[in-house]
Amino acid sequence: MSSPTPSTPTAVAWSDPQRQAAFEQWLATLAPAHGLDARSVRSASADASFRRYLRVDTDHGSRIVMDAPPAHEDCRPFVQMARLLRDGGLNAPEVMAWDEAQGFMLLSDLGDRTYLAALNNDNARLLYGDALAALVKLQGIDPQGQVPAYDRALLSREMQLFPEWYIARHVGATLTSEEQSRLAECMELILQNNLAQPTVLVHRDYHSRNLMLSGEPGSPANPGVLDFQDAVLGPVTYDLASVLRDAYVELDEEVQIDYAVRYWERARKAGLPVSADFGVFWRDFEWMGLQRHIKVLGIFARLSHRDGKDNYLADLPLVWRYAHRVATRYNGLGPLAHLLERLAGSSRVEGFY
Repeated sequence: MSSPTPSTPTAVAWSDPQRQAAFEQWLATLAPAHGLDARSVRSASADASFRRYLRVDTDHGSRIVMDAPPAHEDCRPFVQMARLLRDGGLNAPEVMAWDEAQGFMLLSDLGDRTYLAALNNDNARLLYGDALAALVKLQGIDPQGQVPAYDRALLSREMQLFPEWYIARHVGATLTSEEQSRLAECMELILQNNLAQPTVLVHRDYHSRNLMLSGEPGSPANPGVLDFQDAVLGPVTYDLASVLRDAYVELDEEVQIDYAVRYWERARKAGLPVSADFGVFWRDFEWMGLQRHIKVLGIFARLSHRDGKDNYLADLPLVWRYAHRVATRYNGLGPLAHLLERLAGSSRVEGFY
């Protein structure tokens, strides 16, 4: 497992002078109460949506500013979930100020090192231990009435990104009627498994780019948890599959199993609805991960072809390998494995096998 070098924060660029002026005026009104140094504003990060994050210094550390144009981003779920997670004992950002009409938000700063940047062979066990402990805590929060259900319609709609964006747009392939039928049958088997699993609060993007190294490994502050606004009530294995079969960090399978056992033992002690049989739990984990990876193949292709974010294409081979490995293991999924092989043969990205 290797860790990339963290990128250096860059100056803030604005494509809309009116939005820049509105931001500067908003920040100036907050500066006295929060001790903000408006001259220190710089880029912190961007994500796969229209949101971006800026960092600004204060008299006592730094703060994060979210720039989320209201025409593209609804920040209400973020604010709701931040409060829910913090009340549940997780280290999520505190919302310190929010201009809902303009889409500007001042947040506490959870640090500038993601798990992706911080992970190495020396600290991995500690960091994953913290992430799994936080996940058990997250799943213990009662989300009833506060988040939507991860229902058949949503799970299915996500998987349809695969034929639309990965197969048709990225690979440029046309499926035969038989391939379409067999793919639909495989997706139905996946859905049946996913929908039969017990449900908990699901972060939905619980992985190395959304977990921050906040404080020392093993401390209550670690990890800081970000990008939780799409949380749902869904399958208990979903977030574990996100973090152990991360699109950006590849763990050996024996390591995945070791961490999964450790999580499973914690979850059982916490009274979470995991199977009493680890073998059954692991099978559910694999099938849930397969749904996610089929979806991610489509999302990464869409990010490239629709949004011009080609950097995600480099992560396609790992996601493909996750999906293909599971599809070869279980009865009924063979047609999906064969289809993935055919598509890889004509893919624009090398390194699938």
